[in-house]
Amino acid sequence: MTIAALKTLCARISWCQPVVLESALELALEIAREGREGRRIGTLFTIGSVDAVLAASRALILDPLSGHAPARTHITDPDLRGTIKELAQLDGAFVISETGTVVAACRYLDASVEQIDLPLGFGSRHLAAASVSQRLGAIAIVVSESGVVRVFHCGQIAATLIPELWLLDRHHTQLSVAAAGAVESQRLETATLSRSEMGQHS
Repeated sequence: MTIAALKTLCARISWCQPVVLESALELALEIAREGREGRRIGTLFTIGSVDAVLAASRALILDPLSGHAPARTHITDPDLRGTIKELAQLDGAFVISETGTVVAACRYLDASVEQIDLPLGFGSRHLAAASVSQRLGAIAIVVSESGVVRVFHCGQIAATLIPELWLLDRHHTQLSVAAAGAVESQRLETATLSRSEMGQHS
């Protein structure tokens, strides 16, 4: 999935905020790339349908994110990222609201595998993601211990991401934006000079 494809996916979902999905994906990709304490780890994020996801899950431990101000547990807060990376070593899913607040961690998802059609070889984390995305309408992001990140929507794999390729695409996108900005700046400068010269000749 490229950044453009990410925006296309988000545009198909009425409540999806690109900054929330992108922030959650970037965090998932960092976890996939970096692991923790020298080993790869897997985890799961759900975005949206918070009440339904909480009702269809249960806490595995006392929730360490409970009781904090929403501003302190927003997925875009850089201070939260380290905490989530540490908690990702524990079992269970992170539950993120449509607006980007991480409302719960370490949740065991009660997944129904009825009408779930995934290729052979996927484990319980992927089945839970597919189930939640199909039954509850959430977006689910799975970090695999193999270092791959998958996005689920409507019970299907919407995207498979390799951290290094995502970073490369992001770098190319930033270069393109910078180049377009430089061209526009040069065009405006040329137009300003032209108007100035016309004023001198009049």
